Amino acid sequence: MNLAIIGAGRIARVHAAAAHADPRIHLRCVADIAADAADQLAAEYGAVRGEVDAVFDDPAIDAVLIASSTATHADFLERAARAGKAVLCEKPIALDIERTRAAVDVVNANPVACALGFNRRHDAQFRALKSQLDAGRIGRLETLTIISRDPAPPPAEYVGTSGGLFFDMMIHDLDMARWLFDEPIASVTAAGSVLIDPAIGEAGDVDTAMVTLVTESQRLCHIQNSRRAVYGYDQRIEAFGSGGMLQAVNETETRLRTTTEAGQTEETPKHFFLERYGAAYARELSDLYDAWSGGAPPTATHADGYEALRLAAAAARSLAENRTVALSEIG
Repeated sequence: MNLAIIGAGRIARVHAAAAHADPRIHLRCVADIAADAADQLAAEYGAVRGEVDAVFDDPAIDAVLIASSTATHADFLERAARAGKAVLCEKPIALDIERTRAAVDVVNANPVACALGFNRRHDAQFRALKSQLDAGRIGRLETLTIISRDPAPPPAEYVGTSGGLFFDMMIHDLDMARWLFDEPIASVTAAGSVLIDPAIGEAGDVDTAMVTLVTESQRLCHIQNSRRAVYGYDQRIEAFGSGGMLQAVNETETRLRTTTEAGQTEETPKHFFLERYGAAYARELSDLYDAWSGGAPPTATHADGYEALRLAAAAARSLAENRTVALSEIG
């Protein structure tokens, strides 16, 4: 599969490394408005710098990976679909429901293998948890608890362009809840505070939030987000069912626990998402290849991106209006 990457920033570098490591994938070119960054990334992996328009016009390019700024995602996704190219688009497709819906409609009208960058679906622990749920290991899933805490808050200036905590950070957890329940969410109730960095509040966002989701059959999910965890990147899931419980725990460098007469000690969690989900990014790109070559849908699709955005929008409205929001109100 000949791959083009649009974008040359941090996340594009992660994807470029994953493509280089997969013998089935050839990174053909990198396109970015920052020509120097594109040149550097392309040269590192034996590719060339390309122009965005040429990416979509080049019949030799089979797939496009969109890792550019959020504001460009929807346009590039539509262009890839119309050009008949497989596509992996980083989340979100857009920050508003209408623009996202329009892009989804274009992909539906021009069917291609279209994957959304919900990399956590490709994490080994979370995939194992999902597999055990589907196999009925703990009976009927009744409640989910999802904890996601960053090691440190982002710069306040980032908040203004990110869409805010619900759209930038929690959207991964909202997608995880949808994936694990495999049932529509009926309502969303959100609470949020500024407990870490006043500048984030001044930028119009929160840095700490909790959300409760209720499914159509009244099953419950509680999501906790914080922009600061002094001990590292805190990523855990507890699934509680009629016949038991499944837990995905934090990844450490070796998972080693030491016990002496002084007590027990464990390593701190891996520091951030690049370390925690490095292998998941590789599986995500492999999943796109499998969808492109075999015709099955990717593990996370453009439709999943739209539904996760609806949940994020419902959470934002719930916080702003201090009420439970029915998902039927959104989109």
